[in-house]
Amino acid sequence: MPTFSAVDGTRLAYHLRGSGETLAVLPGGPMRASEYLGELGGLAAHRRLALLDLRGTGDSAVPADPATYRCDRQVDDVEAWRVHLGLERMDLLAHSAGGCLATLYAARHPERVRRLVLVTANPSALGMRATAEDRLAAARLRSGEPWFAQAFPAFESWLTGDGDFDEVFLPFFYGRWDDAARAHVEPEERQTNDEAGERYFGEGAFTPDATRAALAALAAPVLVYAGEWDGGPRPELARRTAGAFPDATLTVQPGAAHFPWLDDPEHFVREIVAFLEADRAVGADPAAARPAPVSGWGRTPS
Repeated sequence: MPTFSAVDGTRLAYHLRGSGETLAVLPGGPMRASEYLGELGGLAAHRRLALLDLRGTGDSAVPADPATYRCDRQVDDVEAWRVHLGLERMDLLAHSAGGCLATLYAARHPERVRRLVLVTANPSALGMRATAEDRLAAARLRSGEPWFAQAFPAFESWLTGDGDFDEVFLPFFYGRWDDAARAHVEPEERQTNDEAGERYFGEGAFTPDATRAALAALAAPVLVYAGEWDGGPRPELARRTAGAFPDATLTVQPGAAHFPWLDDPEHFVREIVAFLEADRAVGADPAAARPAPVSGWGRTPS
């Protein structure tokens, strides 16, 4: 297990899976160990995945100052990791809450990003976030599921602040509530640093206007990847997220929720690989290989 030192001396770990060109991967949670990402549905067969355990999670050390769990404070960790990996510019993929960190990194270090993939990403760094209404609207799309009648009232109660978190509504986060999804849920508590997660979105973490302005300097193509049935973000919020980047495309995976690589691994890998390698198909003309911004890449929402 390789490690490196953050600027404050905290020892951070990452995990390598697969072979080929490096794809740096930031986990969500927030503050969940990268273990839950697995091989991203088989993406490791096409790229060497470098999966970072954020400070205080997985095999990374707990920092001396818990205030450094805040999302913006971890941008320096990502930059130190890039230097450690020896990458002049890196392809970067981030999932869920990790999308906030990746967005802040791209805003602060736009020249260091070659391609950026945001998978079912939280857009809080851009001043947007999924609402309870968003999540409930997405949940209603699952009304034909056998578990819906029991799960929906508990989900609604939790989102409106009238009830506690209940595992009965976990199926809403998966496109298929099967053995693979249940196995994915089981270690979640062990993998997550709850204290760090509470601090991740702490006051002062985000300055959306400044971030949006800084992203104007980002020349890298961006793929915003959403799940048809995901409530956080719903496809329309993902579309608005794509609009914040100079060169962004949106794809919506049919029948997928918050973990699309579990819902349809082949579809997920095909879409991600096509985006990462699009510019190679036409040699010196990257623009000719990429789809039109925001629409036209994969399935877009109605």
